[in-house]
Amino acid sequence: MTGPSAGRSSENETLVVKLGGSVVTEKTERETVDVDALADAARALAAFDGSLVVVHGGGSFGHHHAAEHGVSTDEGTGNAGDALAIHGAMVELNRVVVDALQDEDVPALPVHPLSAASRDSDGDLSLPTAQITGMLDEGFVPVLHGDGVVHAGEGVTVLSGDELVVELAPAVGATRVGVCSTVPGVLDGEDAVVDRIGSFDEVADVLGASDATDVTGGMAGKVRALLELGVPAQIFAPDALDAFVAGESPGTTIETR
Repeated sequence: MTGPSAGRSSENETLVVKLGGSVVTEKTERETVDVDALADAARALAAFDGSLVVVHGGGSFGHHHAAEHGVSTDEGTGNAGDALAIHGAMVELNRVVVDALQDEDVPALPVHPLSAASRDSDGDLSLPTAQITGMLDEGFVPVLHGDGVVHAGEGVTVLSGDELVVELAPAVGATRVGVCSTVPGVLDGEDAVVDRIGSFDEVADVLGASDATDVTGGMAGKVRALLELGVPAQIFAPDALDAFVAGESPGTTIETR
């Protein structure tokens, strides 16, 4: 993938890939990028020659600010300064991710959800996607991120990367969805990878909270979100990103039966 003209494969395959915040940052160290892990992920994504949308999480950037200001996916703030602190941290991280992709000749461009998305009073998300599909049509790679979002009656709440994946996948006609996390998949009670999940009830008793600051629901939130998709999604560790890009199905496959 070397420039705007290189954005299609012969089969017109479209991937939506989420890089978890714990993958691209040192999540327990405030506003610290995991430079080596991010570079490895960028190299893996550069091998894909179809249409690509990248979403990244907040890691040690957005999550710490959101937690400090008491903002989550359902608890908002009416303070513009607090909202800007969360958004500003995510914009800073987004620039680093975009730069890493461009260093690998991936034609990445940023998309900041706060400026486009909104939630109604029921919490339903509205995310215009014409700018994203337009970028894909021109061979670019849109790079979105978890962010704040204006929420009717709540001020600004958190919009998670997982929720963005669910909105974007059908809008761009994704053929596959990948969620690159710090674990090799969804783990059962004996820490073995669950091969396939068809409903949340199958794994509800083994999914716990994240072990670092996370205001978006951890692994349980990921599974719930991905079950809403109409295409298979994989959760896998960073060392399996190459395999996913190559067309394999590493980690846990999540798909409603």
